[in-house]
Amino acid sequence: MNSPETPPVSTATESPAAGLLATEEALFLTAPSEESDLPKVSAKYIWLMVLAQLGVFIAFITPIAISLAVKVSQITPGQEQNLGYILGAGSLVVMLTGPMLGTLSDRTRTGLGRRRPFIIAGTALGLVSLIVMATADSIVVLALGWVLAQLGWGQALAGLNSSQADRLPESQRGKVSGLVGFANQIGPVVGVVSAGSLMTNNMLLFLVPGIVGVVTCLLFVLFVREESSKSLVFEDRLSLRLIASKYVYNPKQYPDFSWNWLARFLFYFGLTLNTTFTAFFMASRLGVSLQEIAGVIATIGGIGILATTVGAIGGGFLSDRIRRRKPIVLAAAIIFASGIVAMAFAHDLPIIVVGSVLTSIGIGGFSAVDQALLLDVLPEKKTNAGRFLGITGFATSIPQAAAPLIAPLFLTIGATAAEKNYTLLYLVAAGITLLGGLVVLRIKSVR
Repeated sequence: MNSPETPPVSTATESPAAGLLATEEALFLTAPSEESDLPKVSAKYIWLMVLAQLGVFIAFITPIAISLAVKVSQITPGQEQNLGYILGAGSLVVMLTGPMLGTLSDRTRTGLGRRRPFIIAGTALGLVSLIVMATADSIVVLALGWVLAQLGWGQALAGLNSSQADRLPESQRGKVSGLVGFANQIGPVVGVVSAGSLMTNNMLLFLVPGIVGVVTCLLFVLFVREESSKSLVFEDRLSLRLIASKYVYNPKQYPDFSWNWLARFLFYFGLTLNTTFTAFFMASRLGVSLQEIAGVIATIGGIGILATTVGAIGGGFLSDRIRRRKPIVLAAAIIFASGIVAMAFAHDLPIIVVGSVLTSIGIGGFSAVDQALLLDVLPEKKTNAGRFLGITGFATSIPQAAAPLIAPLFLTIGATAAEKNYTLLYLVAAGITLLGGLVVLRIKSVR
């Protein structure tokens, strides 16, 4: 999946040295010239963006949180590792296609603009994917459905994030990222709550969250105007060689973007290690069946809504107010890691709840403020925002592909007949996420 953006490090025509000198101190001390051309967006734009992202995450993350686990247990009882393989396969496909689709979005010329066609097409494919997963009778078909979901809902999300890159001025990034980050975190909670009452009907279990995503994305497409992109002119012709070149860039040319990429990669690798087997972990630690655990997850998720609000909205607004990003990102990583450690040793519900609250604060704060930080350091926003968002997508898609495949290795080390080694898995996840928070300190152009 891609991520949002807005301010530049350098334009496509600047030399690396000139771009770095121009932005070394500019982000918070002076307004870069490219940013001065961006007027503040309206409240309507902000709230429709938040609503659309909320809908996408309800549709897209609910399967990860509970629906896929239920289907895996129905198709292959007792083989929960299949969930990791399915999630990994979907993320691998997105990793391979992200920069290509981002480049195509940058170069799309239609009366609807560059981003809206991708939101529309992605939403349609996402809905189809949920039907495929709901009716799947084999792991292969279920995996195919998840691959389609990653492509469809991932592109809807990428279009929304690219719109932020195109339109958000620096002064609104923290606030909007905070609100969007909050929506992204409560989306799965809303999805799991709805899943609790739909567990007996596979079609409704997948489709109800999907319909929410379709409606909210359509509202954004219908009521947020995007200028026609028919007049865009490109010096180079689109070719397979050109698309292939968009998958890589020179890290030395954009060092701060590179450090942000690494920080995001580490945090989301640890996060994916932590969350891939959440349903199985809680069922094991609390001694209940997988079918019963949806209600527990929903209850814990409901408690975490307030914590997520504090982390996402509080962190986002605070970062704009104090004009600092890095300390808040690091603090969020520390809080998240503390929550994972608490859960690693938990064998009763109260401790699991405490750990969940801490992780909710940490996820909310990191996702919101790191998103604003990405917007601050994103290169070539006017011409290649989609491309660099596709590259940023590697920082989440690689963990989503690799972590579920690696996690079972930790689960089997020292495992017993009664329980897999969730303690080791969660401690490893905590260490990796903490390292992600520390890496942001290497960024120079943003405080």
